[in-house]
Amino acid sequence: MKKFAIWTIAIIITLATALYQRRTGPTYPVEGKAELAGSTIRYILDRSHGGEEDHEVQVKADNRDVTGSVQYKRYKTDDPWTTLAMLRQEDLLTAKLPHQPPAGKLAYKVILSHEEEQISLTGERPVIIRFRGDVSPFALIPHVIIMFLAMLFSNRAGIEALRPTANPRKYAIWTLVLLFVGGIILGSIVQKLAFGVFWTGFPLGYDLTDNKTLIALIGWLVAVIAGRGGKPARWWVLGAAILLLVVYLIPHSLMGSELDYSQMISSP
Repeated sequence: MKKFAIWTIAIIITLATALYQRRTGPTYPVEGKAELAGSTIRYILDRSHGGEEDHEVQVKADNRDVTGSVQYKRYKTDDPWTTLAMLRQEDLLTAKLPHQPPAGKLAYKVILSHEEEQISLTGERPVIIRFRGDVSPFALIPHVIIMFLAMLFSNRAGIEALRPTANPRKYAIWTLVLLFVGGIILGSIVQKLAFGVFWTGFPLGYDLTDNKTLIALIGWLVAVIAGRGGKPARWWVLGAAILLLVVYLIPHSLMGSELDYSQMISSP
């Protein structure tokens, strides 16, 4: 198989993984549509907010007779639901959720009304939004690029390991270096900017994003050590490549940093 074909396959796997990551996980917006007053209302409700400002909830409702409200409470607390009336700005109904400390979460529901008809856009299940600090693009963009380069070289190494006459060691080394720089160094910086701490995985916490990065790094470290002396260590490399692929298929930010409001003395 020619190098061009091998790289093409590796790129396709990486792009498919990136698309999956982009559309899954607890921070991906909730999208849908609802019927009210004889018309279809399409909505996109965010589940992540960065920065120091309040989060603005927006729903487009062309019918000027449609009104709305937002009910919210701090996540995993016994707080009563607070109701905010939505303001109309042309075709948009808007309301602002109060800003929360980094890793703080709010549960919220959007209620729309028209005369005697009333609907909750997401039914009884609220949307959970997590707040974070403002992450500089100078940290976030290199982190994302390098992590997917690590995935690309991992896929390339895995394919190379399947070729009896090839030696995937150089791609394994590149994968290990990229994982360390993108996941451990830059990933920790992004975590610090977003949630105020550099590391919340093992042994300090249960953050799944940090833990799966650590597991993948260990897998590739073992593969590189197994290939010391120039040995191809094909099965080790293939195993590490599969491990990283499985890690990337776990939705991003699942079991991520979460503020424990019970440790705070404050009002919502």
